[in-house]
Amino acid sequence: MDVLSDVLRTIRLEGALFLNGDMYAPWCFKVPKGRDIAQLLRPGANRLAICHLVLQGECWAQVDGGEPIRAHAGEVIAALHGDSHVLGSGLHHAAVDMSHVVSPRAPELERVRYGGEGDRTLLVCSWFAYEGDAPNPVMANIPRLFTTQLRSRPAGPWIEQSVNFVLGDAASRSPGSEMVAAKVAEVLFAEVLRGYIESAPANNPGWLAGLRDPHVSRCLALMHAEPARNWTVDELAQETHTSRSVLADRFTELVGAPPMHYLARWRMILAAGMLRRDQCNLARIAEGVGYESEAAFNRAFKREYGVSPGAWRHNGA
Repeated sequence: MDVLSDVLRTIRLEGALFLNGDMYAPWCFKVPKGRDIAQLLRPGANRLAICHLVLQGECWAQVDGGEPIRAHAGEVIAALHGDSHVLGSGLHHAAVDMSHVVSPRAPELERVRYGGEGDRTLLVCSWFAYEGDAPNPVMANIPRLFTTQLRSRPAGPWIEQSVNFVLGDAASRSPGSEMVAAKVAEVLFAEVLRGYIESAPANNPGWLAGLRDPHVSRCLALMHAEPARNWTVDELAQETHTSRSVLADRFTELVGAPPMHYLARWRMILAAGMLRRDQCNLARIAEGVGYESEAAFNRAFKREYGVSPGAWRHNGA
């Protein structure tokens, strides 16, 4: 089981490229909060992540109240929680609203020239709408704004070539170009996450850190492969070739919850997704996430989300 892919499937990620920028210093614009434009881009989504791939030159970015960060060619600036942020050749310039440059709702993949007559930066921006009504372990420990190196990663050159192909394909208005651009954008998102996981400090706790630990990642893979199975810590320890106490302590240290607590929470995340997408009855959903009775499932769901499964389904609809 590929745990990261499994978790990403639950948030129904959908992405698109929206700006092919040919920027000349001085330039500076403000990206609005993701939740303010998520519904415009994809009905049903309530979260929006933004990524900026620097193909040439450099630029700066800063979220409100955060430290400025600098990105060079081959790096990606990521605001995965959808925080409003400023992007520019320098942050001392007055920031214009992003609508002065491009509208994400009407993406402009033909190259747009913007700014003054100074140093050149080639910038490709993308948005990623996802459902965030249920908590998701991927996003829990990711900073508001960060950079990750793309060009030096094994898939980096291929992704950059794919982005350049998509931009040329969109300019020629070939049939299907929007779909191809969307898939390339989603690949970029996944690679940004993988780059963050691999470059994060070893002592940085969180679910993503658990993916780098051989025993914890194996334990996560087992639970995600069979979430309805009546797992015990003893069984998981046996499968991961470690002792019960070592697994429990290491898992809790990195993930932030004991294995059985994590499994219970993941079952509820899966159940929330089924309630949102499927019309099957509650008994079948309960069985699908490992509960023998509908009553036990109802109690567990209300304990996690504060409302009954029926109310969740009704409100979501």
